[in-house]
Amino acid sequence: MVVCVCNAIREKDVRAAVRSGASCPSSAYARAGHRPKCGQCFPFAREIIASEQGSTNQI
Repeated sequence: MVVCVCNAIREKDVRAAVRSGASCPSSAYARAGHRPKCGQCFPFAREIIASEQGSTNQI
């Protein structure tokens, strides 16, 4: 699923960025080699980040 249309960032990219240390949408996008543009994707990206952080805390 596409999270950020402006940068064509997919959910799997955000999840991978979180697993490598990203803790917010801006840092996740930077790890994917992009910068935030319009910001409309931030709420969805935050949900994905929280979900991924929750799943890694349970391991």
